[in-house]
Amino acid sequence: MPYLHCDVETRSAIPIADCGSHRYINDASFSLLLLSYAIDDGDVKLVDFTRGDDDTEFREMLHDPEYIKVAWNASFERGVFTRVYGDCAPPEQWRDAMVLAASCGLPLSLGQCSAALCLPQDAAKDKAGRDLIRRFCVPKKDGSFNDPSADPDRWAQFCEYNRQDVVAERTIFHMLEEWMPDETEHRIWCLDARINERGVRVDRTLAAHASEMDERFKAELTEKAIALTGLDNPSSVTQVKRWLREQEGLDVMSLNKKAVADVVAQLKTDEAKEFMAIRSMLAKTSASKYDAMLRCSTDDDPHVHGTMQFFGAHTGRWAGRLLQVQNLPQNHLPDLAEARELVRAGDYDTLTCLYDNVPGVLSELIRTGIVPEPGCKLVVADFSAIEARVTAWLAGEEWRMEVFRNGGDIYCASASQMFHVPVVKHGENGDLRQKGKIAELALGYGGGVGALKAFGGDKPWKGMNGTMHPGMTEEEMGEIVGRWRESSPKVVALWKKLERAASLCASRHTAADTGIHGIRYEWERGIMWLRLPSGRRMAYFNAEYRDFPRRVGTGKCLTYMVLNQTTRKWERVETFGGRLVENAVQAIARDCLREAMLNLSDDGWDIRFTVHDEIVCSEPEHSGRGWERMAELMGKPIDWAPGLLLRADGYECEFYQKD
Repeated sequence: MPYLHCDVETRSAIPIADCGSHRYINDASFSLLLLSYAIDDGDVKLVDFTRGDDDTEFREMLHDPEYIKVAWNASFERGVFTRVYGDCAPPEQWRDAMVLAASCGLPLSLGQCSAALCLPQDAAKDKAGRDLIRRFCVPKKDGSFNDPSADPDRWAQFCEYNRQDVVAERTIFHMLEEWMPDETEHRIWCLDARINERGVRVDRTLAAHASEMDERFKAELTEKAIALTGLDNPSSVTQVKRWLREQEGLDVMSLNKKAVADVVAQLKTDEAKEFMAIRSMLAKTSASKYDAMLRCSTDDDPHVHGTMQFFGAHTGRWAGRLLQVQNLPQNHLPDLAEARELVRAGDYDTLTCLYDNVPGVLSELIRTGIVPEPGCKLVVADFSAIEARVTAWLAGEEWRMEVFRNGGDIYCASASQMFHVPVVKHGENGDLRQKGKIAELALGYGGGVGALKAFGGDKPWKGMNGTMHPGMTEEEMGEIVGRWRESSPKVVALWKKLERAASLCASRHTAADTGIHGIRYEWERGIMWLRLPSGRRMAYFNAEYRDFPRRVGTGKCLTYMVLNQTTRKWERVETFGGRLVENAVQAIARDCLREAMLNLSDDGWDIRFTVHDEIVCSEPEHSGRGWERMAELMGKPIDWAPGLLLRADGYECEFYQKD
């Protein structure tokens, strides 16, 4: 079947980065400016809509199922063609070059991917495009757009830029084509496209009132802080540091989130304590999520579309976009529904009478801004302790498997193994469960004392009976690390097995089998592949076993190229056995979620989004189906994972909340 490669240039008054492509495309100001396309390796043809070029040939091929359509970030092109032509070829007829690149361990950006592959200038993405896009696609301050006919030379450059994008995308696609995701992966990509097109319904009334209340409360707090301190700007770090020096005699190095708790512990005066409490409330960013709900939806279409980024993480897991459903605050308010109704009604006075910390309440209500379709309920189910279950299955750690087989609590069981006493949640030695929990979260992937600290092991914690316990000392944490590793020797051995196999593959450019559920490392043209039990492969681009300057005093280590999520730069990073196990476990958990999503879709469930290992569906209230059916489908044994003990739990709600 021939490939139809295509790329478009468009304009709209809606800022796409802030509001998403769906709002951008469906705004009245939207128009399609340029379209470039090519059949296989043929010449790239340009359609200039500003001068009325004929697009009949392309339109016919677009609707012809004999052509496989290819684009970079194909969801955008599909949205554009649906808007312009009224309909579009279904996702089954499309391939996304961006997803192909991501599955090979490369960046999601066409420009960064071109650079990572060292494409020659005539095949790479044109770097001058940003200025051209700003000139022809972004509105001026008065809301109008620049007329292409008034600047023919630069418009000609823009046309060439559009043509060059097709060349770059096609070049990358051909370079990586042999590693095209298999049919099951294509099915889940098609399902993802439909989920994103349906969107997540939000309560715009709640969001609007919450945003207004947050702004009003913070204005009042700011006035109070100014009156208390005399500062011009209580949010200024420099001014606050100076005030603390003068008021408390404290020289504060930092006021970031981690440092503030230590600063507060040293305060002496009531004024300083009150001010820092106010400052903490001012720092809450709860309103940003409500603003995102309002920006990315409209009264006519109260949905946020495109919240899930397929293959957004190296392991293949989804990443959050726009509303960022992956990191919504939890809610623990005992009167959640009542607080929600006060905000929906815009009853600010009652809310402030009942709650001192309004930003905290609004933060806990963010989840409840996600609602089902009219006449429906939200049905939610998620895998129980999926990463711990997969780790136990891979390692063959029988006592752990037995805990899951019997429906036990892994945190209690872990504490019991470490301390050699019975540990029962809310019962005998129940306070040790917290240490078991911290150890499980921090140490399963090769972590040590530093990992325990990252999970709060050195911080005070509240026991089952409400008693406060001091954080662990450095010595205690070192002992916990030793106890955990002694109790889980097969997990420790798993780290070593994967590191040994991966290092062999990268250094000798040969396949290396781990002997664990079909997991093996394979080498193909500069990419080290981790073959997973599902048959899917995870890429380590340009992997090398070499001396690495950032790993002091250990000689050679395993490294690979990846896009740093913090610096946004394509760079070489090191890895080790624990992290390789983490990658494998999370990739397998992702494939379990894939199977669950496909099972649910085949059973007619209306999936709206996923959060890590959780699936959220909108289901008719009187359908007779509840979370138990979802959990049953999610917990079905998987052919490629014999013996993996999956279990899902769930709940139903009139608005999204923490169970």
